[in-house]
Amino acid sequence: MALLGLATATAACSGGSTNKSGGSGGGGGGLFTTIDVNRPGLEASAPANPYNPKGNSFPGYSSMKLGWVKNHLTDPNQALPGIAASWEIASDNSAITLKLQPNAKWSDGKPVTADDVKLSIGIAYTQGSTAFSVTPGAAGAAAEVTVVDPQTVKITQDMANPSPKFARGVLDTTVLPAHVWSSVLPADFWDKLKAARGEGAAADKAREEVTALGQKVIAFAPAKDVSAGPFVLERVNPSEALLVKNTYFYNAANVAPAQVKFLNYTGNEQIWNYLTAGKLDHAGFTAAPTDVMNRIKAAPGAEVIKGYSPVAVSMAFNQSKKPYDNVHVRRGLAYLIDRDQVTKVASPEGGTPAVTTSGIHQKAAQAWIPDTVPQLEQYKPDVAKAEEEFKQAGLTKKDGKWTLADGSAWKVSMHAPSGFSDWLSAQENIKGQLVKAGVDAEVVTTADYPLYLEELAAGKYDVGFWLMALGPAPYDIYQRLYGASNGWTNVAGKVTHAAPGKTGNWMGGPEEIEVDGAKINPGELTGKLNSADEAAAKPIMAQLAKAANQDLPVIQLWDYVNTQFVNNSRFTGWPHDDSILRMGTGVLPSGVWIQQGLIKAKQ
Repeated sequence: MALLGLATATAACSGGSTNKSGGSGGGGGGLFTTIDVNRPGLEASAPANPYNPKGNSFPGYSSMKLGWVKNHLTDPNQALPGIAASWEIASDNSAITLKLQPNAKWSDGKPVTADDVKLSIGIAYTQGSTAFSVTPGAAGAAAEVTVVDPQTVKITQDMANPSPKFARGVLDTTVLPAHVWSSVLPADFWDKLKAARGEGAAADKAREEVTALGQKVIAFAPAKDVSAGPFVLERVNPSEALLVKNTYFYNAANVAPAQVKFLNYTGNEQIWNYLTAGKLDHAGFTAAPTDVMNRIKAAPGAEVIKGYSPVAVSMAFNQSKKPYDNVHVRRGLAYLIDRDQVTKVASPEGGTPAVTTSGIHQKAAQAWIPDTVPQLEQYKPDVAKAEEEFKQAGLTKKDGKWTLADGSAWKVSMHAPSGFSDWLSAQENIKGQLVKAGVDAEVVTTADYPLYLEELAAGKYDVGFWLMALGPAPYDIYQRLYGASNGWTNVAGKVTHAAPGKTGNWMGGPEEIEVDGAKINPGELTGKLNSADEAAAKPIMAQLAKAANQDLPVIQLWDYVNTQFVNNSRFTGWPHDDSILRMGTGVLPSGVWIQQGLIKAKQ
């Protein structure tokens, strides 16, 4: 969520000296300054452990993955090389064979080998990481991990419940040095894992033991950072973390900065101050009002680079609460809300108004379902249509205000986490639009995001904001609307539905929806996406887009834009190609660009 607008907080700017000494290994010199947009606050005592929630491990800079996955519009398995120099995916997606970087070494000089990768996969199993799950029947789960030779690893998929994004899950694995981390797994770990894949009491016990190792992994504290990335952690204090160049990095000659400094922050305002002062060479997207954005752009050397980000934000309804159980109420609200106005106020640089509600980012929709998009109702602002929908729902208007069918007062109560500046600005704008149209409304803030999610899942809110369209994989896109939050769970390829208010079903939508004259079960269709290839996925996505469009479990407000803040005063070479920019989204910072040799020190 830091990427999409962190809590606004007032905090003193962090201090600390600026070390401009160069480093060996070639490729230039100088200090590169940034922030970790995914983690506010530096914990000086935290270990250099990528699995520790507060760990001082920085993806793309000090910690490395097998590959850096892209947010391609339709192919979830596209990636740039990381520790894996290349790979081959079987035509039926049953296996991926990885070839490691031939010159990859750890920062202590030891070579990176296939044994490091296998241990890292074992550690990933303890965390239940994507392709490495001990849950029986989990989609996209690995079946076997084979060290072919010191530079080659083959991972096969359990084809009982295959997933088209299996390779993505493998490539997204963090690689750790076996000579440092081997103590976290018992000598008989792989035997335990094999037993865990079975059935019965012994298998249950083995699964518990593997899962229990997860806490040992999270708590592990290496004596020092041993990195296979372009940098290695030198020191960290409450103000900053300093990383120095890893001269053993396989592409060290093309790594421009000699050092990298991560500055501490606790909220948006601090990041705004850093950017306005020109202190950051790079920062991922941070929500900012127009006046602040103009000040950031005015800083010497400042540049804003934009690319694709497969995320949208929506106004979501709890349909177990009246009057939101009535589709005509939801449609009426859709006709009253001017999405252009909302986006201009809330996210002018970081979003584009949603063309309509489809459940999918509009850019991805053009790639997946181009023929379906023109058929969808756009819900352009139309007061007359809104009133018609409200009347069909049985609402009445008295003294200029809409009331419920029984004559009682109606107030649209919207919730958002405190400090989410873009969400709160959007809700205040929506409130103003609704009140003007005779619909009473209010904005209620929740203390923080974890509490917000907890109370949302508990069904405490009538209306809340909900991230959706989380691509690029089709299943991930639509499970935000027709997954656990709306009653459908997918275990071992079997989809089941829970009643509203049960097992996290806070949306409370109907189990079946009529689309093109036929009843469909959107949760079951979404489940099919988990194993469908691209050709099979497209007609399913078309049906789901129509279902979302006419049933409106949410109103899609704006589609996010991957906005990057950079400064050209010290470094240049920032990528402007959208396919490369996608490497800077989510948890992947500009360290990925640096290790690829794209960033150059300014002469």
